[in-house]
Amino acid sequence: MKASETMISTLREVPAEAVIASHQLMLRAGIIRKLGNGLFVYLPFGLRSFRKVENIIREEMDNIGAMEFKQPVVVPGDIWKESGRWETMGAGMLKAVNRVDQDLVISPTAEEAFTAVIRDELSSYKQLPLVTYQINTKYRDEIRPRYGVMRGREFTMKDAYSFHATQECLDETYENFAKAYRRIFKRLGLSVIPVRADSGAMGGSGSEEFMVESDVGDDTLILCPKCNYAANTEKASCAPDIALDKDGKPQVETSAAIEKVPCPGVETISQMEEFFKMPSQQFIKVLIYKVLNSELDLTNAPGGKSFKRVTDESGIQHYPESFFAVAIRGDLDVNEAKLAANLKASEVELANEEDVIKYSGAPHGFVGPVGLAKVPLIVDESIMTLNNDGTFAVHVHDTVTGGGVADVDNIHVEPVRDFLPFMTADIRTVVEGDKCYNCGGTFYSKKGNELGHIFKLGYKYTKAMNVFYLDENGKQQIPTMGCYGIGVDRALASIIEEHHDENGIVWPMTIAPYQAAVVPVKFEGAMKEQSIAIYEELKNAGVEVLLDDRNERPGVKFKDIDLLGIPVRIVVSDKNLPNVELKCRNSSEMSIVSRTEAISKVVEIIKTELSSLNN
Repeated sequence: MKASETMISTLREVPAEAVIASHQLMLRAGIIRKLGNGLFVYLPFGLRSFRKVENIIREEMDNIGAMEFKQPVVVPGDIWKESGRWETMGAGMLKAVNRVDQDLVISPTAEEAFTAVIRDELSSYKQLPLVTYQINTKYRDEIRPRYGVMRGREFTMKDAYSFHATQECLDETYENFAKAYRRIFKRLGLSVIPVRADSGAMGGSGSEEFMVESDVGDDTLILCPKCNYAANTEKASCAPDIALDKDGKPQVETSAAIEKVPCPGVETISQMEEFFKMPSQQFIKVLIYKVLNSELDLTNAPGGKSFKRVTDESGIQHYPESFFAVAIRGDLDVNEAKLAANLKASEVELANEEDVIKYSGAPHGFVGPVGLAKVPLIVDESIMTLNNDGTFAVHVHDTVTGGGVADVDNIHVEPVRDFLPFMTADIRTVVEGDKCYNCGGTFYSKKGNELGHIFKLGYKYTKAMNVFYLDENGKQQIPTMGCYGIGVDRALASIIEEHHDENGIVWPMTIAPYQAAVVPVKFEGAMKEQSIAIYEELKNAGVEVLLDDRNERPGVKFKDIDLLGIPVRIVVSDKNLPNVELKCRNSSEMSIVSRTEAISKVVEIIKTELSSLNN
């Protein structure tokens, strides 16, 4: 391609709206332009790199036997009602109504669409497994889109869905995808950290995220340096620790009866530490949560009969709104993603003060676990765990809790003796410094962004949407599912985050819009003649090459080629002819070589770099 035949839309200044390197450089290099808040246009150079990311993903999907589909972006709302997510997906899902009053969804994800298609095509076990995928546009109505395409409203995803007769078959396909993802990210030149993750609104059990380290990452990664355990903070678990008393010794059970202590204004844990002269490990804090769309059966739970239970169109029973008390050791924080997962809920949020008082009898800061009757009590495993024989192992003793009325706390509270949970669960937020439950190593943390996510969905969608097949005995069965996603835009931005310097982008050879650039100091005379000859020879050798035939100063051309991240640069100048200057973007060294040698060296550089990334 000649520069005069395309758009080089570089900017010298850093746009004020861009705060991370990828957003800055995508705007400065003319990779993207903003059309609206969270909506971006890919310009020609950006689209070439974008398509290369797509093609690498497509090749690896095809290599594991996945079949490509093309779904519509706008899908019927009815299939979302079938799955039960019409009401539970949240405000991020953009809905519309057409002229005949049909509910529509601008796809944020495609579980329902693929499940509906397979339902109509699947009849026999002989057709399974089915492994499907698409690379298509998605829309999520982000409340605060930011960081350019790293978190936009419209984006492109590769999402794949597999359907299986057995769990063993799903496990095998899941592992095939995990290996394919590692190959994809290697070919993209990305250093990823595979981590255990929460399945969130997608549902399912087994789940792994592929993260890249980022100072502005949306996720916190918990990592063990000894055994390489890695998990998203929404999923991370740690080894149990021993709660200590004010003397630094393990807490011991007390026989003292509960006493009520007036403590007006003592609401926070730090205020309690000062007031009671005790460590926060000896406190139990209780929070009231509003819970949306819990699928737990609360029939026999305290207060459960006061919550309305409904059956959605897919036959799933849930509570559109319910309330729970959550107890955790005073020095720890509740992990709301873990809490939602344990409650089989779409969302949890702290209750407002009015509801806190309604369900606990006390304002925030004085809620306690003793005597709660209007809400189920969920207790973190830092306080007690359920043994196999139905008894409890208690881990904190002689504790201080809210007194259940304003300005009063209880002392000498003993779990089990003074209160019992509706259920126990691991709902603590694991932090840097906690111990690994695998090896005892000390966790450290990093910020990261998710590039890909794979799930074992199980029967969540196939059961809700009535997908059946006949097994070898002629009996009707429901297939189990897997789900596998990669964000194409986010992957492209992440490549730039990892591969750039003070002069611009440094593309990996697999993703560069052009592999080489021929840059004449002036596009005239012998320089023009030799530049065109080199350009044609490189094209004939199969090189993706850009000829900068613009009437610009040499400094402008050099800065643009560096900013655009073209991996190899050939400079043609009067002072060096008949030789040329050869320089790689990822090196400060340059060499003067003959034109013939330049062609062979460029071809060899490209071949070597592609081989190292693709193999």
